[in-house]
Amino acid sequence: MSRNLLILGAAPNLSELRNTLVRLEDTIIFALIERSQFKHNNSIYKANKMNFRDGYTGSFLSWFLKEVESVHAKVRRYQSPDEYPFTNNLPEPVLPPLEYPPVLVDPQEININDEIFDVYVNTVIPGITAQGDDTNYGSSATRDIECLQALSRRIHYGKFVAESKFQDPDCHDEYVRLIKEKNRDRLMELLTNSRVEELLLKRLKAKALIYGQDLSSAGLDGNSNINDSSQPLIGLRSSPSDAAEEKIKSRVDYDLVVSLYRDYVIPLTKEVEIEYLLHRLD
Repeated sequence: MSRNLLILGAAPNLSELRNTLVRLEDTIIFALIERSQFKHNNSIYKANKMNFRDGYTGSFLSWFLKEVESVHAKVRRYQSPDEYPFTNNLPEPVLPPLEYPPVLVDPQEININDEIFDVYVNTVIPGITAQGDDTNYGSSATRDIECLQALSRRIHYGKFVAESKFQDPDCHDEYVRLIKEKNRDRLMELLTNSRVEELLLKRLKAKALIYGQDLSSAGLDGNSNINDSSQPLIGLRSSPSDAAEEKIKSRVDYDLVVSLYRDYVIPLTKEVEIEYLLHRLD
């Protein structure tokens, strides 16, 4: 059973954080799979495409996101130091405030959800969906919000990672020195663990291959013999070849999942870590 890292009263160690981040990988992959079942539905991302009776002129997704976050704000979601809204001017909670131990320094100060939103709409959605419009606007936007919230939580967890690394007695003095010097490049070098990133990307590809399998293409659609090996089923212990990967029909492009992390999630997380550290001594 996992522990709630937000009530420990001290910065969680890297091992505890990695367990949380690994679980978020699963959440993100499954959320992408759910969104991929609907077409692109580009209209929900464009302003002035829907006829809102209240005169709203933004996109359907922006309107839906504001409505969802307004409800979540009322029940204190954004008082949690690992939750960050995409919209502004949200209502106050209707419940008494929650008290979290002060693990982070000004946890709500850094919010890069605008960048996350832009990457998701302009890069992720075109990559995981088929072109076209199936009019499933509400369902698509619901899945979009689940994806956005999971990505935001994963990326902003960089603050906890940065705090944990800052508290490491072996590196603490070096972090303090570099923060005082505002040496971004050297901080980036100190934060980066290339071996961990390499293993993360390999794990993501394996997960996306496994979770994204369409079992009907592997002969498990109820009309085939379960022992029929004419189509490979990629299992947890197997090491799939390129040929096996090509034969499996996947519900999500595993290369896109890997590139999403490599090109955006990891760099944005580091951006959060750097900005957090630069303000750590304020």
